Amino acid sequence: MWAFFHKLGSPKWFYGIAGRFMPWLLVSGLLLLGVGVVWGLAFAPQDYLQGNSYRIIFIHVPTAFLAQSVYVMMAAAGVITLVWRMKLADVFVKAVAPVGAVLTFLALFTGAVWGKPTWGTWWIWDARLTSMLILLFLYFGVIALGNAIADEKSAARAVAVLTLVGVVNIPIIKYSVEWWNTLHQPATFKLTEKPSMPAEMWVPLLLSVLGLYLIFGWLACLRMQTEILHRERRARWVRELVNV
Repeated sequence: MWAFFHKLGSPKWFYGIAGRFMPWLLVSGLLLLGVGVVWGLAFAPQDYLQGNSYRIIFIHVPTAFLAQSVYVMMAAAGVITLVWRMKLADVFVKAVAPVGAVLTFLALFTGAVWGKPTWGTWWIWDARLTSMLILLFLYFGVIALGNAIADEKSAARAVAVLTLVGVVNIPIIKYSVEWWNTLHQPATFKLTEKPSMPAEMWVPLLLSVLGLYLIFGWLACLRMQTEILHRERRARWVRELVNV
């Protein structure tokens, strides 16, 4: 375990191992996401209360899940940066922060599209929606702070601190529907509990969630490889790689 952890500290080792896993992540992710979304949008039964408008759940829930998960991963990477000063942890944060911002925007947008027929409004300053909007601003803050500081080590430490401060917002998002009397309904789908919806609904939703996580893994590896090549551009192994 510790040997693997130490290997992660090597950009060269990670660049190679990521390249091996990326095709599998992309193919399996596209397959699961494609099956889940097509099944959910075209073949899953109508909801008895919301009719066909609920089908946006097959896009909204995976993006909302992953938007929060990415920030938690960034906070964990922030701890590694501050404690062990591992360069790859900062590379990970810089690579996935824009991805997290896009996912959060998609979650907010699809939530608004779902909210109009369900609540009668595109947006309301509901606790869940507001805390998700704060998450989007946190992603913007991490990206802006990382780009504003020229020194890589100083930028890494500053970004790590910001991600750790901002991670407080994640439990607020999760429990906002329980702590406050909000318009947003409780969580539709929890990985730790038996779904209340029929299998014809939750199976394609689960496939969509898993597929999007795998595609995120592929995209994170791809962006990390690009960032590694930029940071290690003067290293011998990168020059040899480019000249091959």
